Amino acid sequence: MRVTQSMLTNNMLRNLSNSYNSLGKYMEQLSTGKKINRPSDDPVIAMKGMNYRTQVNQLEQYERNIGEVHNWMDNTDSALEKVQKGLERLRELAVQGGANGTYEEGQRGNMASEVRQLKEHILEIANTKVNNKYIFSGTATTGNGGDKPYVLDGEDTSAANPDFFQFYGNQDAVNIEVSTGSKIQVNTKGNEVFTEDLFKDLTDFANTLDDDNASDEEIAQFIEKIDGHIDNNVNARADLGARQNRIDLIENRVLEQQVTATDMMSKNENADLEEVILNLTSQEAVHRAALSAGARVIQPTLLDFLR
Repeated sequence: MRVTQSMLTNNMLRNLSNSYNSLGKYMEQLSTGKKINRPSDDPVIAMKGMNYRTQVNQLEQYERNIGEVHNWMDNTDSALEKVQKGLERLRELAVQGGANGTYEEGQRGNMASEVRQLKEHILEIANTKVNNKYIFSGTATTGNGGDKPYVLDGEDTSAANPDFFQFYGNQDAVNIEVSTGSKIQVNTKGNEVFTEDLFKDLTDFANTLDDDNASDEEIAQFIEKIDGHIDNNVNARADLGARQNRIDLIENRVLEQQVTATDMMSKNENADLEEVILNLTSQEAVHRAALSAGARVIQPTLLDFLR
């Protein structure tokens, strides 16, 4: 086969162009730290990278959801703890008020005032808001037209037939997805703690203390009733604690999955800088040698042949 000068020239220029492309690829990898910078560089790596990135983004969203769950549950537990202290104080008052002949006239009236204040305190806890959401009103977290979920007689004058106790929320569970196919209830249903019987018993307790003719036995009967409400609160906190333990386990698993997915994405996309530098150095040497050889082989004018 006859080899012409144009063939040598064209082959040399084509190879030099390929060498420049290789240098450009290694320089881009070195500057970006990525194996590929566009899908056309390697469609397989690009497709795997999309899948890994989707998985990482999903796990990051689960982590944010878990943060919301912790916020909701921690505030719920704090509120129920305050309810527990209030109920324990009410039980102390019931025990003291029912003691035979211990208190003089007027002292039970002071105790009645404290009972009413504790009732208002528990009502405020029932209407606790976190991030502008009522946490004890089920899925009706924004209330009902501006009304609080729990309203006692006299506070809601807009109601057509106000009863002693009004509840404007619902008892539905608020579920948040915390991992693939796994949702967890974050709220404590109001009917487990803030019942109509609770506020009715506290009102009756205060009225009985105000009644000078009430016997010690009539006052002491509220001990058992308050004990029942304390049990309800303890059971609600126990259920909440069990869910908090579960979310801790789920959070650990999600964090481990996130580390694994991020590592897989990094191995798939990130370039090995040591290897890239080695390839770049080798390519530079090859390119310089090609340029040197090409300068001797390719003769640009006729005079070079006549020398």
